[in-house]
Amino acid sequence: MLGNSQVKPAGVDRQARLALHGQTARRHAAKAAAVLRRHWLAAALLAAGLVLRVLAQLAYRPALFYIDTARYLYNADGNDPVGYKGPLRAILLVANFDAVAAIQHLLGLAMAVVIYLLLLRRGAPRWLAALAIAPVLLDAYQLQIEQTIMPDTLFEALIVAGLAILLWQPRTSWRAAAAAGIVLGTSATVAQVGEALILPAVIYLLAAGGGWRHAIGQAALLCAAFALPILAYCAGSYLLTGDFFLSHTGVTSAYGRMASAADCATLRLPTGERGMCPAKIQQAQGPDWLEYAPGSPILPYYVRLPRADVDRLLSDFNHRVLAQQPLRVLAAYRHDVLKLFALTRTGSPGDTPISRWQFQTTYPYYTSQTTMPVVKTAADRFGGGVPTAWRPVAAFLRSYQLGGGYTPGPLLAVFTLAGLAGSAALLRRRAEPGTRQLALACLLFFTSAVSVTLISDLFEFSWRYQLPALVTLAPAGALGISVIIGSIRSQRSSCRKTSGAALPECRDVLHRDGMQGEDVA
Repeated sequence: MLGNSQVKPAGVDRQARLALHGQTARRHAAKAAAVLRRHWLAAALLAAGLVLRVLAQLAYRPALFYIDTARYLYNADGNDPVGYKGPLRAILLVANFDAVAAIQHLLGLAMAVVIYLLLLRRGAPRWLAALAIAPVLLDAYQLQIEQTIMPDTLFEALIVAGLAILLWQPRTSWRAAAAAGIVLGTSATVAQVGEALILPAVIYLLAAGGGWRHAIGQAALLCAAFALPILAYCAGSYLLTGDFFLSHTGVTSAYGRMASAADCATLRLPTGERGMCPAKIQQAQGPDWLEYAPGSPILPYYVRLPRADVDRLLSDFNHRVLAQQPLRVLAAYRHDVLKLFALTRTGSPGDTPISRWQFQTTYPYYTSQTTMPVVKTAADRFGGGVPTAWRPVAAFLRSYQLGGGYTPGPLLAVFTLAGLAGSAALLRRRAEPGTRQLALACLLFFTSAVSVTLISDLFEFSWRYQLPALVTLAPAGALGISVIIGSIRSQRSSCRKTSGAALPECRDVLHRDGMQGEDVA
């Protein structure tokens, strides 16, 4: 038998376990505090972003509805892909519109976390990684679209997920290339402009190298994977509607751009297309109005002819405008591209009204006679309560947004120039491994931003279509600045090792570091 001295009372064991749990809890708390101290700027931005999203959720119940929301809830009209409809209806099967808005806000926060961690893994300084996530966390236009039942937030999340899969490891594996292709291809079923993302991904894989056979093989695999969700969507569309396509967007949206830029007095058109050329007062309304408004000159065509015939006529009209008056189209396009860099967020004549993406002090119905019944019917059917706005919080959000709560255009211009410089660093033959990893990531983010933004602006300008720049152009700019800083440090280190004897360009570097001119000579 054991002696009495070896028998421990139950209370002693319990106290020992409690003490052990307490020590473990204190260690975890200490580690968490250390992480917060180390990443305090990112943590502060995340906290601010969370507060703003909670306010948006409280201000507009159950969510915000746009004039296009109905196509994702009911029968689509074919003007846009409806890949968003699946996740939306899945959420609404088990919850209501409040849950949809909450999930979209969580996606906004998740995108910021992923971008921050990704930039750190690539070697960017913490303060620059935090700068890269500030736009998506604090931009009020991003908050507004997350609160709206529209596919934009999901589209942005798929972009970030696809780029993160490619960049998470220094060398992209075959499995990662396939997974990224599927994710980026899926984005095209949510917003058709996602088709443009295949080019940046292929450029990245080719630039990453690893041997030309390896690079070309991975690029081919990514292209095949990219096509899978698009082909699956088109096949489903064919079975349901008889049309093997993503949407009619390419034809109708191109018409808005071409018609708004055309000089109808000199444009040579067949008799059957002459009615498509708008009067000057119609042109002043802009591409969005020309595509969708009741007074659009193409509306009578849809009344008289089958959709396929109208699409054929529109395609021919677009081709004739572009072939005969390319400089007019280019001038209008260039004017819209530069709007992203404007100092303030204001609407221009002919633009889609910016008020659609701004918080209102009352619950917004964009066309009250038509959208109010749809919104109320949807709220009754899918849950979330009567649409309403909490005026004090809504007024604060509107004041924040109109008072500068958005990413300023000059900052986006800096991000653009830095992203271009960081991507160009890959042209250097002898780049440090760390700098090269930063430059490769910069290239992928920058080309993705350019592709999505330029393709969107090709059809029409809308501040809504500029939002993907917050999760592509901002990280590209931060990475580009990191490349520049890394290159300067690398040059200084090289100059110190060689004392600058054989490197004339080191003279200024060493002089700035405080070395005497005679020591260099």
